[in-house]
Amino acid sequence: MSNMNPILSVKDLRVTFHQDGKSAEIVKGVSFEVMPGQCLGILGESGSGKSMTMKAVLRLLEKNFEISGGMLFKGEDLNKKSNEAIRRMRGEKITMVLQNPMSCFDPLYRVGEQMAETFAEHTDWNSKKIREESIAVLKLMRIRNPEEVLRKYPHQLSGGMLQRVMIGLAVKLEPDLIVCDEPTTAIDSISRFAVMQEFLRIKKHSKAAMIFISHDLGVLSMVADRLCVMYRGRIVERGTVDEVFRNATDAYTRELIDRHSSVMNAFVRATKGEKSPAIEEKN
Repeated sequence: MSNMNPILSVKDLRVTFHQDGKSAEIVKGVSFEVMPGQCLGILGESGSGKSMTMKAVLRLLEKNFEISGGMLFKGEDLNKKSNEAIRRMRGEKITMVLQNPMSCFDPLYRVGEQMAETFAEHTDWNSKKIREESIAVLKLMRIRNPEEVLRKYPHQLSGGMLQRVMIGLAVKLEPDLIVCDEPTTAIDSISRFAVMQEFLRIKKHSKAAMIFISHDLGVLSMVADRLCVMYRGRIVERGTVDEVFRNATDAYTRELIDRHSSVMNAFVRATKGEKSPAIEEKN
């Protein structure tokens, strides 16, 4: 990997929130990079700054957030790009899978219409090709009766199924980077199992880099190659998943691993049919 250039490189990212004459630094000098085909996991509990970090990179924050730091996407300086250029990039070169799939769909329009709108905006496909590709997405995500699903409204599908539609759309656009922000949080454990299987499949067959943001150690132990642990706006630990689990030096990270190891073991065991070796050795 040493001869490859990072898909995304972030250096000394800082996010400061300004309101009513007061300021608070929320992200405090965060640096990381993700390589082609690699999954970088960003681990942290609520309020650690992990989602804020990626929202800053993707320019999804409101005007009262001040952002500084170096951000290169495939060698291009994101700070020099217009809002419109970043918006186009978000649908084509960078795709996102968010925490609550229901919030990503308009309840008034059928699933097929919304998939078609996404493809129409980011491709030059005609309506026949869009329909074919929409069905292909649902088949890829192992969703039964795809033609019927296209005619349904979002509330007629489960959260897990909607999340799989989102993942399918994100992959079908063939991005360079997929950003997954807590994608398993709002779905039940059975759906979580199915969704994680899809992410593992994508990782195996896609060349896209992936950033996977989660508070769930079990999920990240399955999908991530490298891990950054965030606490109070800073990265306090980093390394391969194995290095972090076995040799974490930061007290917060150790506490996080100890607290979640039993829950994590159960999830990893259920998903893989075995224990995570990093955790098994520790216990």
